[in-house]
Amino acid sequence: MDLDEAEEALSEWVKDLLATIEDRLLEAASARTEFVTEVARHITRAGGKRFRPMLVALAAGIGRDLGREVDAESVVKAALVVELTHVASLYHDDVMDSAELRRSAPSANAVYDNSVAIMVGDFLFARASSVVATLGTDFVTVQAETFARLVQGQIAELLGPRGAAPVEHHLAVVADKTGSLIATSARFGGMVAGLGEADLDALTRFGEEIGVVFQLSDDLIDITSDTTGKTPGTDLREGVQTLATLTLAASTDPADAELAAMVGRPLDEAEVRRALPLLRAHRVIAETRDEVLRRAEVARSYLSGLPEGPAKRGLEALCDTVVTRTA
Repeated sequence: MDLDEAEEALSEWVKDLLATIEDRLLEAASARTEFVTEVARHITRAGGKRFRPMLVALAAGIGRDLGREVDAESVVKAALVVELTHVASLYHDDVMDSAELRRSAPSANAVYDNSVAIMVGDFLFARASSVVATLGTDFVTVQAETFARLVQGQIAELLGPRGAAPVEHHLAVVADKTGSLIATSARFGGMVAGLGEADLDALTRFGEEIGVVFQLSDDLIDITSDTTGKTPGTDLREGVQTLATLTLAASTDPADAELAAMVGRPLDEAEVRRALPLLRAHRVIAETRDEVLRRAEVARSYLSGLPEGPAKRGLEALCDTVVTRTA
């Protein structure tokens, strides 16, 4: 098989897996009652990037590059675990953030109320636990440790810096809330492929770093882009602090004081329309983009020792994708 054929074969394999995973997500969100099923499928049906399942599949593809048979069902199960965990966390996040929209649709808490959204989030966590138990105790241990990090990251975000430097606190929260589950996605793929501990550690480090990059780039897009389908300035409306606004807040330049004070609190629509062009023109956007680029290269460096092949190149390509989407 030549290089182009190998790349195409991997692409088709990942595409087929993701289609299966999409169907199985809806199955996993089925409950004994129509109401719980309806609420549990509320966010799942809204779609999403499915970045975590894709990462599971790509990491598992390294086993194929080594000439191994990789069990497709185990890849699907591992991907279901991380995506169900992610979706469940969104139900809880929206309650804590009093969010009204999720993926351009009314959030579950806005439609069904907070208590229902919290309980359905718990239901989906339970579904993830049921699936991971079928993969073995090693997978269960990793999932439990990841869930602990998700919770601790959410608590840290609620409490705030409490004396810590705000930028460092923010990056630590992003690592726990986003990086940890994406790290687990990469590790799960490697575990399914039967990779050794050194390769699993490399995938885990890569996953955590690319997860942080993924979130930082998403936050940047919320400020800079009018073409992604997302309404720009959502974080500004909700008073959510991101790397760009925290960097601005840390500025000692008196000329930055007015804008920093404005974006340090929730804004109304008129204020968002005023703040967005000022923020887009500010140097903190270039500084944030440079940090995204730097971290993407750190993520790429963790892949250097992995076996060569289409799967590794696919993972490397993600390092470019997360940067170009913020340009």
